[in-house]
Amino acid sequence: MKKIIAVLVSTVCAASLLVSCGGTSSASSTTAAAASGGKKTYVIATDTQFPPFEFTNSEQKFVGIDVDILDAVAKDQGFAYKLNSLGFDAALTAVQSGQAEGVIAGMSITEERKKKFDFSDAYYDADVTMAVAQGSAIKSFDDLKGKKVAIKTGTNGGDYAKSIMKDKGFEVVEFKDSPTMYQDVITGNTQACFEDYPVMAYNIKNGAKLVIPEGCTAAGSSYGFAVKKGQNAELLSMFNKGLSDIKANGTFQKIVDSYTK
Repeated sequence: MKKIIAVLVSTVCAASLLVSCGGTSSASSTTAAAASGGKKTYVIATDTQFPPFEFTNSEQKFVGIDVDILDAVAKDQGFAYKLNSLGFDAALTAVQSGQAEGVIAGMSITEERKKKFDFSDAYYDADVTMAVAQGSAIKSFDDLKGKKVAIKTGTNGGDYAKSIMKDKGFEVVEFKDSPTMYQDVITGNTQACFEDYPVMAYNIKNGAKLVIPEGCTAAGSSYGFAVKKGQNAELLSMFNKGLSDIKANGTFQKIVDSYTK
């Protein structure tokens, strides 16, 4: 199932940042819940460009399904957080190294990742799809034989592409972020790319010169909030409780609909 100048805004404060393709820069914002009386402030890591889950909008605000879900859960549970926009790989590393307590970044729940992370209840189910440049002759996975295919490092889409590459006879080229990956396909350096369907569909709807060939979508995985394995059980419990609450009161669906409809 992800760099550009991004401004990270939450309910109370904002910070500007320049994120490199290596994902080494970051910015953080603190929620309204952080105006706190000595409560612990959790550092949460996220990606930089993975619309509609996290991205910078036309008003230069850092927004997205993940961003809004985290904020709604924090308000529901009354905890404070700082959201650090790092890039996907760097976000996972931050949690593993103890620089962040949790990560929400369109992160697929997989058996391999469960060895290193404890996951929340799933909050979104996403299929995987392939896209090609407009006018491409590639109409199916079988047409990829002998071709170069772009994938984003560490993603559900990338894992799926790798799982079929030998059978379909293509090679993969890895990228750190989705915009660069898309552009590589558009310019013809690679002939197709794999991405989670809601992300690909959102980008195409908003101007990416790509198309999804009919029949080129496959079963994907579910997204979850995650903490380092064996740590921050209280944060994980609060996220699950808050997620349940915002689903029950309709807030969750309103958030998703605001980005997908």
